[in-house]
Amino acid sequence: MGPTEAFTTDWRQSFTYAGSAKRSEYWWFYLTNLIVIFASAFVDIASTRNTGIAYIYFIAQIFPSLSITVRRLRDIDKDWKWMFISFAPFIGGIWFIVLMCQPSGHYETN
Repeated sequence: MGPTEAFTTDWRQSFTYAGSAKRSEYWWFYLTNLIVIFASAFVDIASTRNTGIAYIYFIAQIFPSLSITVRRLRDIDKDWKWMFISFAPFIGGIWFIVLMCQPSGHYETN
């Protein structure tokens, strides 16, 4: 799955918490999302009128980000509550990134 497909798929599934999200889908979405956030912030800074595009996009992307995180955690056989590990001081963010980098837990072994 490429970046454009991952980005559009997750926006379509903004309120879908069932199912799972593969590692590539998760990371492509976040890379593309980060690029869009920076581009919209640049447009806001460069424009003479304060359009607020970056703020609107930042608020709107909360739902797709939550849904893909829940689906990614489900893919690695973790409960959705594991997303709160990132709030732990010092090590929480690193631990969360390590979790998101784990291979899928739904592979069948022979």
